[in-house]
Amino acid sequence: MTRRDFLGSTLAAASASGATRRWKLGLNTYCLRFQRWNDRQLIDYCVKDKLDAIFLQDSLDPDVMEPKHWADVRAWVKDAGLHLETGGSALLPRNEAAYPAKIAELRKNIERAHGMGSPIVRTLLAGDRYHMPDQGPVERHVETAMRILRELRSQVMDAGMKIGIENHKDLQAWQTRELIVAAGKESVGSYLDTGNPVFVAEHPLTTVEELGPYAVCFHLRDSVVYEVPDGIAVKWVPLGEGTVDFKALVARAAEILPEVYIYCKPITARPPVTIPVYSDEFWTKWFPRGRSRDLSRFIALARHGKPYDKAEVAEDEPGSSAKFMDALKVQQLEHMERSLAYCRKELDLGVRWRA
Repeated sequence: MTRRDFLGSTLAAASASGATRRWKLGLNTYCLRFQRWNDRQLIDYCVKDKLDAIFLQDSLDPDVMEPKHWADVRAWVKDAGLHLETGGSALLPRNEAAYPAKIAELRKNIERAHGMGSPIVRTLLAGDRYHMPDQGPVERHVETAMRILRELRSQVMDAGMKIGIENHKDLQAWQTRELIVAAGKESVGSYLDTGNPVFVAEHPLTTVEELGPYAVCFHLRDSVVYEVPDGIAVKWVPLGEGTVDFKALVARAAEILPEVYIYCKPITARPPVTIPVYSDEFWTKWFPRGRSRDLSRFIALARHGKPYDKAEVAEDEPGSSAKFMDALKVQQLEHMERSLAYCRKELDLGVRWRA
């Protein structure tokens, strides 16, 4: 058997395996943030679109932290036949003095998620590696995250929940996996996101393979990835319009992920960002233990990519989102609908829409 035949048969087997799994499909509400909808409006949108689930992320509802509202949301999703998951803010405090306030905030997030009936509470380390609190090596921040996760362990386990750490623009997947294992997979799992890996010079398939066994939810976001003189450019785009082969990715996920809900998460209208993968400073500062095989896989992905060539309104300058908000609102809904159509027609995801 030739190498090409072997690879073809392997991918065919993976696709066949993925086809036997019926993923329940939802959306991540952060992708509709320009609409400024409250929680009830977001739930109604999911019902109208015949989705199976809703991931209520970064809610803009005026009653977001009110226990009565949590009970209302729990009742609404139950009546609608939806599964709900939610979460809160980043783990890391700005500094040691802010540590007690951060713990109180995270405990409140657990209470909110539990009150709404979510089996998980989403968190992350930081918005990205450039916004880590204070200066210092990444290892120090991982130690702080570990300390916090252990402090929250009994509360989240008593509630019958897990903390889902989103792989964000801070750590590579193997680092997040080490954190989950060290903190205890009984109380901590992976909020597995396919859009953030490209910002840490990682192929999303690598992320799925590293974090898949620990996943508590699975969020799909597409990217264009392509070479530029200073490195590799990345940009988020609607599902199915980027460089990533999502059919192969979802098939691989079906082999290794537990039974979790899958969420459509197209975050768009942002300009390309260049990842300086050929810079020594990038690796020595952020990923001194980065793995060459992972970088090679990412570069190979970029060599098959090209810039996004579809018309788009972009929030590329301070204040531009306000100036073009009406256009951004229309585009955001269109991108969500295109992405959901791709999830259903091309990836065969979801249950309720088939009825």
